[in-house]
Amino acid sequence: MSRTASCAVLISVLLAASCQRGKEPVDYVNPYMGNISHLLVPTFPTVQLPGSMLRIYPERSDYTSELLNGLPLVVTNHREKSAFKLSVKQGDSCQPVYPVSYDNEHLTPYSWDVSIADGSVDVSFAPSHQSAIYKLSGNEPLTLVIASLCGDISADGNLIKGRQKVSGETTVYLCLESAQEPKTLRTVKTEEGSYAILGYAESTVNLRYGVSFIGEDQAEANLRRELSHYSVEKLAAAGRREWNRVLSRIKVKGGSEDDKTVFYTSWYRCFERPVCLSEDGRYWSAWDNAVHSDEGTPFYTDDWLWDTYRATHPLRIITDPATEEAILASFIRMADQGNGWMPTFPEISGDTRRMNSNHTVATFADAAVKGLHLDLDAALQSAYKCLTEKTLAPWSDAPAGALDRFFWENGYYPALPQGEAESDPTVDSFERRQSVAVTLGTAYDCWCLSRLASAAGKDSLAQEYLEKSRRYATLFNPETGFFHPKDKDGNFIPDIDYNFPPGLGARDYYDENNAWIYRWDVQHDIPGLVAMQGGPEAFCVALDSMFATPLGRSKFEFFSRLPDHSGNIGQFSMANEPSLHIPYLYNYAGAPWKTQKRIRQMLRTWFRNDLMGVPGDEDGGGMSAFVVFSSLGLYPVTPGLAEYSIGSPLFEEASIQLPNGKRFTVKAPGASADAKYIQSAALNGEALDRPFLSHSQLMAGGELRLQMGTRPNFSWGRSDESE
Repeated sequence: MSRTASCAVLISVLLAASCQRGKEPVDYVNPYMGNISHLLVPTFPTVQLPGSMLRIYPERSDYTSELLNGLPLVVTNHREKSAFKLSVKQGDSCQPVYPVSYDNEHLTPYSWDVSIADGSVDVSFAPSHQSAIYKLSGNEPLTLVIASLCGDISADGNLIKGRQKVSGETTVYLCLESAQEPKTLRTVKTEEGSYAILGYAESTVNLRYGVSFIGEDQAEANLRRELSHYSVEKLAAAGRREWNRVLSRIKVKGGSEDDKTVFYTSWYRCFERPVCLSEDGRYWSAWDNAVHSDEGTPFYTDDWLWDTYRATHPLRIITDPATEEAILASFIRMADQGNGWMPTFPEISGDTRRMNSNHTVATFADAAVKGLHLDLDAALQSAYKCLTEKTLAPWSDAPAGALDRFFWENGYYPALPQGEAESDPTVDSFERRQSVAVTLGTAYDCWCLSRLASAAGKDSLAQEYLEKSRRYATLFNPETGFFHPKDKDGNFIPDIDYNFPPGLGARDYYDENNAWIYRWDVQHDIPGLVAMQGGPEAFCVALDSMFATPLGRSKFEFFSRLPDHSGNIGQFSMANEPSLHIPYLYNYAGAPWKTQKRIRQMLRTWFRNDLMGVPGDEDGGGMSAFVVFSSLGLYPVTPGLAEYSIGSPLFEEASIQLPNGKRFTVKAPGASADAKYIQSAALNGEALDRPFLSHSQLMAGGELRLQMGTRPNFSWGRSDESE
């Protein structure tokens, strides 16, 4: 059998089986979609089971990289490099990791096959939840290197154990064994790392291993519990079944093959994070550096809430509320084990407190109004403490200080005049104050806290924070129609270029996006925003002008300051999460046909089945959930409100399997690239005249039927409630 045969066997067996059954959801997943970035971070072709602790991706900068930095064993936090490395020893040199050429790579959500070292070794991989299998086949006897780059490795015959520091006190542990007994074995400890060198008499070596965040013995227990064999093919087949089970919760008909690929690839990315850390009923917590019993509720972490509260969490509420409840319970545990503050960017190694605002409260507010089972009092307490005791300064976990007191007293975060040096120690020198972004984001957080307080029966607190949520208006400049930074004396900062605000990433006053994007960052009071812009007609004109206004300078100049602001149509950026709800805003101003046009424009232009098919940082489901929802024809514009805005479904039929055993189906006969406009709508046979659907209507199951056409129907959806 040739060297490539081992790869071909696995692929041909699985593909042959799928052809006999017809194409299944997992067959549409293209993990390479977006692997070359437009400017910043690409997507990574992650191989894992849905939400599983063990995940890997080929370690390279992006798809264009010439070399792999060894073979990965486990990626810990999102976007990080692998902890531990597996290498095939090359030449006479002795080193912990051997960068290696690669070719003929085939990757699915559940398997990875690749030829390395100029085709001299074939590699196959498949994962379980906390364990995995590698098979390596070469022309001659293999010598392998297992490395920890910040820890220790020990070896005893065919059994390797090790540990590697991740960050702080968080450590990942490894237990690896080979089916073949090594002929030679030695361990090396240098400044570069600790590693074991295993020389085999065979040209094919089978490896299986387990990982843990609790200890080496637990890593071995995870291995023994999950794997009793060394068969990559068997494990890949099990992984394929698991992915199909999960992805089949949503089934689509119609559309092109590329449409289905973009849809299911986006759906697959929604399961990359958070990951389940429970190991035999226990889990490691970086919040108090201790091991805890999970008491029957799995513990999840690694979730960037600034990105995922918008659509990823709402999507999970519909399709898997039990897991969402466990995730939210994990956030409460983090607060209890730490300083009482709700996490904002929880990772395996702790909370990194990135970006601005404290949007975890939005996930609780959304879950509460949609009927999930939560510890409302505990959630409210930790969200309140985080909002009021932690500084609002971006990327900081410092206690609240002078700038925060100013915010609560005056209703806005004060900006520095252009060119003035920062004097407050809580403000990061790179991230700056982001005064408009912080003010608007915190106003929304106040509204979410109000919703959560109301659900918990705390009416006085709910009213207090509802009033605070309206303070976004303090930064509205009526002369320009934009949200504009103010100094500590209440004066608008002069000479702000809304297209090109000062600071890298516009961070002096906004964040990663320019003022056009933050013009619409009032998810919680859209009627107020419409009125502020002069009413529905003026609101739509302002939206139109964003899509029609050019960058105003060369792309080189624009993106050198605003690299996150890619995926442009005019001044609109499809590449960053604060933009996701904007195309749906026409629905709130009596022009839903414009939402329908824009949604299809975004899906067709910026999300494609190719290596550059994602317009910006995908953030582990943060952006992909927009594609899933929008392809179905719905979007949760305001997490914390049990309502979905109707767009333009991409498929003629899409069916969601609900956890209560019912199905909700969106039927759009004749939907196509041209037929994107809704002519009429009916919910379970009754006429629907509003471009909105309630959560209770969706979860009751049934059918939303949309009659599509190639030209706008200017009358549909213009009910009094949407004006």
